[in-house]
Amino acid sequence: MFENPTMQQLDACKKLTKKSDEYWMARDIQPVLGYEKWDNFKQVIEKAREACRNSKVETKYHFLDVGKMIVAGKGALREREDCYLTRYACYLIAMNGDAATKPEIAAAQTYFAIQTRRQELADLSLNDEKRMELRDRVTQAVKHLNSAAKNAGVINYGFFHDAGYRGLYGMGLQQIKLKKRISQKEHLFDRAGREELAANEFRLTQTEGRLKREQIRNGEKAQAIHQEVGNEVRQAIKKIGGTLPENLPAESSIKILSKQKKPKRISN
Repeated sequence: MFENPTMQQLDACKKLTKKSDEYWMARDIQPVLGYEKWDNFKQVIEKAREACRNSKVETKYHFLDVGKMIVAGKGALREREDCYLTRYACYLIAMNGDAATKPEIAAAQTYFAIQTRRQELADLSLNDEKRMELRDRVTQAVKHLNSAAKNAGVINYGFFHDAGYRGLYGMGLQQIKLKKRISQKEHLFDRAGREELAANEFRLTQTEGRLKREQIRNGEKAQAIHQEVGNEVRQAIKKIGGTLPENLPAESSIKILSKQKKPKRISN
């Protein structure tokens, strides 16, 4: 995968937790980065730890000091310091190492930058998949709600759904699209992120449940209930300090993501 020997060794030192999270041991990468003495390398770790603090990131999540008992001279046991390091911690160590005199440090900087970018792309892909899954669930929730609304006596589905938007967003669908700069031809849910889709799924399913439980048979009453449920979801978001849905940014169209995820046909 890597032609550079230092990068190859760093990749070989990589370990995985039970949750498949990557980590490295400080003692393993010390010689790979060109440091003969632990005390000298420990100073670099401390500089990286301080850089982590200055970035307002909790160091305990990236640097975990441990001690391991080893056999010393004449069979005596002594504790040897070591440290669990995340990818971010290793990147900070590489950035604080002596690149001027150690070519291994420059190679390490490149290696961990590549690894970080790969993880970012993997996380982005996972987020897209979860978003598409949520979009499908919202589509099904709308269908189920429409069925319940029909049984409740709803005739004008446009007014009925707009009432739900007014409850959750504090404004109607047209105003929401204007605020988010979404074309009126586009579907709001195709431009919504996971957080916004989840809030709407909850609104839709809870409205459906309430229409059925209360056996509503009046269209105007059903419309009022839809707005009430939307407002209750809105108040819950406020209570937990979440971002109100109208303030969440519009994301790229999910239709584009769906096309990108489809496997390409292989021609004969």
